[in-house]
Amino acid sequence: MAGETAGQGEAGSANDRQITGAKVIVCSPGRNFVTLKLETKGGVTGLGDATLNGRELAVVAYLEEHVIPNLIGRDAGRIEDIWQFLYRGAYWRRGPVTMSAIAAVDTALWDIKAKMAGMPLVDLLGGRSREGVLVYGHANGKDIEGTLDEVLRYKEMGYRAIRAQSGVPGLEKAYGVSKDRMFYEPAGSELPDTESWDTRAYLNFLPKLFDRLRDKLGFEIALLHDGHHRMTPQEAARLGKSLEPYDLFWLEDATPAENQEAFRLIRQHTTTPLAVGEVFNTVHDCRELIQNQLIDYIRTTVVHAGGITHLRRIAHLAELYQVRTGSHGATDLSPVCMGAALHFDTWVPNFGIQEYMRHTDLTDEVFPHDYRFEDGYLIAGSTPGHGVTIDEELTAKHPYDPKQLPVARLRDGTLWNW
Repeated sequence: MAGETAGQGEAGSANDRQITGAKVIVCSPGRNFVTLKLETKGGVTGLGDATLNGRELAVVAYLEEHVIPNLIGRDAGRIEDIWQFLYRGAYWRRGPVTMSAIAAVDTALWDIKAKMAGMPLVDLLGGRSREGVLVYGHANGKDIEGTLDEVLRYKEMGYRAIRAQSGVPGLEKAYGVSKDRMFYEPAGSELPDTESWDTRAYLNFLPKLFDRLRDKLGFEIALLHDGHHRMTPQEAARLGKSLEPYDLFWLEDATPAENQEAFRLIRQHTTTPLAVGEVFNTVHDCRELIQNQLIDYIRTTVVHAGGITHLRRIAHLAELYQVRTGSHGATDLSPVCMGAALHFDTWVPNFGIQEYMRHTDLTDEVFPHDYRFEDGYLIAGSTPGHGVTIDEELTAKHPYDPKQLPVARLRDGTLWNW
């Protein structure tokens, strides 16, 4: 039995909560997912997402070699203590591999505790703050008219908020644009593909896209756009200002945020709302952004920011400064993460929006779930726990398929931010 455990207590409490088994399930039903399954003495199981796109096996090794041996014998009900043990007790803190592994454990523990309590996860967190979770979809096309067609399609599907991405004249590929309009997956080969990038061409083109969209749509539909870390702060400020007439819901990932102070320059020049954080792993990655009110939405996720336990800390800090949540929700997060995120979104008081890139039918078969899409909102289900399960027989038919994300280079060959 590893480490310290709670007292045995009466049957049905700590004794039943004792963690007796843990395994990592890796599968590729169209794309790779890493899932942690925890089992308790009482027979209750919990699932957590541990997917890190393009670096999946690094998290698998961390879980199997370092984390799982420390879980067996512990009380699954001591969620906070286990989180602290895995974070503070490891000495080597933070980073996407460590925090994705911790998140998988944390999510599975919350799933177990809610199941044992006989209630959906949102009730364990404190109950519903809203009936549905506003989500945005991904519309993209090879050019302006193609993107417009896709935006109109998403509107017909019932979306009230839509992210718009388009091919850029002169560039063979642009971020967010795919052959399959509904299921975008950028990780394409065992070794990274190389894409060409030209920021100046992009900056001159993008206002034309949103001018056309607003001309056709009016201002009823919320429109979003992802810059994907490709601009300098000054370039991002210029883009934000040029997009102000089109009333964007947000401009996402305008510049890399390792230098949090960089967002001050952007903020000084534009009123376009700013969102960032899908690659953040802890509250320390966004503390200055939030405290100095340099962003409007924080996009940290359940899986990459240490699970529900740590995401709550980020959200509470953000609430103090009127910053709202807008969690990442692309298909590189499994339905397990989406299910947990929706219960979190339904509870968190300072919710803003949730990204919702639909999974394929095959992925949904592997991960049966009770959440549903209605009239522009995702509705968290009422099944005890986070409402997502896994078909392990089906996962065995779809083994791991090595793939990495692309890299980007400027026209002169300089490596750039993908």
